[in-house]
Amino acid sequence: MVAGRRRAWLVWAGAGMVLVAGCGGRGHASQAEAEGERVGVAAYANVEAVPEQLGLDGTTITVGDPKAAVTVHLMEDPRCPSCEQFERTGGGPVLAAAVVRREVRAQYTMASFLDDRLGGDGSKRAVNALRAALEAGKFTEFHAVLYSNQPPEESDGFTTARLLELAARVPGLRSPAFDSAVKTMKYRAFVKASEEDYEVKGTEEGVGPGTPSAEIDSYPLPSNAVLYDAEAFTELLRASRGEQVS
Repeated sequence: MVAGRRRAWLVWAGAGMVLVAGCGGRGHASQAEAEGERVGVAAYANVEAVPEQLGLDGTTITVGDPKAAVTVHLMEDPRCPSCEQFERTGGGPVLAAAVVRREVRAQYTMASFLDDRLGGDGSKRAVNALRAALEAGKFTEFHAVLYSNQPPEESDGFTTARLLELAARVPGLRSPAFDSAVKTMKYRAFVKASEEDYEVKGTEEGVGPGTPSAEIDSYPLPSNAVLYDAEAFTELLRASRGEQVS
């Protein structure tokens, strides 16, 4: 993002906002796509066609066109009800649509601190299952299913059996490899590293910035309140692309 555009959306996003603290057919983009011209690039046919991949840092999951003009980096915990609010009724659907249109790419750092705070291991198991879904090319779809069926955070409801049951709702996700990864916590090293990366972004050592939190083109939002307002989040993305906003 160029400096003028960044200043524009920072000013817009900060104005009047109140800080809210919250708790198969797809794969890597082709070389030609990654280096291609942006003019006239068509939207993806649907969410299943959107590429998704694990970043070189080993923890950041990127969804969307690698050449998209804007990057939205989200930090979420699967048990966090504020994340569920963002994903289902706030800016989440807006972000998903912008990713399909190739206007934005989304990045995710999946935290699991609520297990330590509330007890249990549901967040860790869910993050492990999401990593297994990424391996199967189904992270985006499974991510949506988890937040659409999030149990109360205090119930620790993301058990192994429940995660496998929810995975069955994503066509093509269940397989011997996926089921084994979920049952054995195959990606526990990823879960630990992802939580550590989340904590690094906090203002206090060992304490992350809260979930959901977001950065646009590496700049933290002045306020998280915009994440829960679909209309405001739409305007924020427009501003980040340098478009005139109301």
